[in-house]
Amino acid sequence: MWHFLYNLVFIPLLYFVFSIGKFFNNKIKIGFEGRENLFLELESKLKNIEGEKRIWFHSSSLGEFEQAKPIISSIKKLFPNLKIIVTFFSPSGYLHAQNYKLADIISYIPVDSKNNAKRFLEMVNPILAIMIRYDVWPNFTWQANEKNIPLILVNGTFKDNSRRFFPLVQTLHQQVFDCFSSIFTVSENDKNNFEKLKITQPNIIANGDTRFDQVFERSLIAHTKHLLPTSITNGKIIFIAAQTWKEDEEVIFPVLAELHKKEPNLLTIVVPHEPTEDNLERIENECENSISNIRFSLLNAYNGESIIIVDSVGILIPLYQYCKIAYVGGSFRQGIHNVLEPAVFGLPIIFGPTHLNSQESVELKNIGGAFAISNSNEFSRIIKLLLTDDEKYNLAGNISKNFIAAHRGATERFTNYLFNILETKL
Repeated sequence: MWHFLYNLVFIPLLYFVFSIGKFFNNKIKIGFEGRENLFLELESKLKNIEGEKRIWFHSSSLGEFEQAKPIISSIKKLFPNLKIIVTFFSPSGYLHAQNYKLADIISYIPVDSKNNAKRFLEMVNPILAIMIRYDVWPNFTWQANEKNIPLILVNGTFKDNSRRFFPLVQTLHQQVFDCFSSIFTVSENDKNNFEKLKITQPNIIANGDTRFDQVFERSLIAHTKHLLPTSITNGKIIFIAAQTWKEDEEVIFPVLAELHKKEPNLLTIVVPHEPTEDNLERIENECENSISNIRFSLLNAYNGESIIIVDSVGILIPLYQYCKIAYVGGSFRQGIHNVLEPAVFGLPIIFGPTHLNSQESVELKNIGGAFAISNSNEFSRIIKLLLTDDEKYNLAGNISKNFIAAHRGATERFTNYLFNILETKL
């Protein structure tokens, strides 16, 4: 029944939504146009690895792909001749991954029709398929199962209030997840919820989250990058506002203006989520009358400005090494951004009310490594506390750092499992 309904109703509807949505949403437009010659481009790329054995990794977007990277790195070390095929649903993941050297082919995943899934799998012909976190498409799983391609889900999550439990779709998810040979979940609770689906085929294992391994490895690389000269950082107390939106800045900027008047050694780094020219000019205008500022790209002319506005991408993680306290943005808008990145550097973390989308932000708040605020007054109270009370500051920072250390190891555990599978297929 679900094979019939999914292909007769959902897939045509999805294609229709994409076809209309591309006129109103640039992200949909990029993804739609990027798939126009997908199979021709894929065929051309596959000629370069003809005859080689392949593993297919699929991620929804860039954040999920970060979870795949430590696994891919481990596979390449153990089996250097294996070829890695990486696909994405979202343009943000596909476009940002173009320079990733460990992938032999990077592609969009085709729209999940039965014919597309069959054609893709016949062309790629992987010995193994690894799905990251949640982006699982029914036709691809059904076709992989028919072709006896082992499917593994890594970093799987399953919330207590998940829509997968809804009566009308629960049987669909049962049929989809029963196509997997193994499901590796982030936590015991996620494992328990998968088991409640009453799926019978997969081996369900609570393994942990590979993101902790990836963020740790990236922190080691970050320490080799020297972005700020000591002439700027010496004697400074550095606060970073990371991945901020306008809604975040409206809460924290008035407090920062007050703090900078009283604390001449305070230096703030603002890393906007969207460093477009319009957005950068807006931030500069908002700061102009109250806080002196300079763009990161103009630091050669630094003259004691209180705020550095980062006008480039890809340098956030190395900047954390200079900082004492971090504010992570997005939590006064649609949802908080990455809190693991500042945590690995042992920073106390502050964020807004919309953070339930991130399990680790909730955990860090509960154990005292992070602080949630709802308005400017609460932000003022927390940041002043952390700046003046060394005991509370050190406690929060140590909690953050230990939180990362306690959750590392998922990549190694999964790789050990994978090694036994690959040994039989190579």
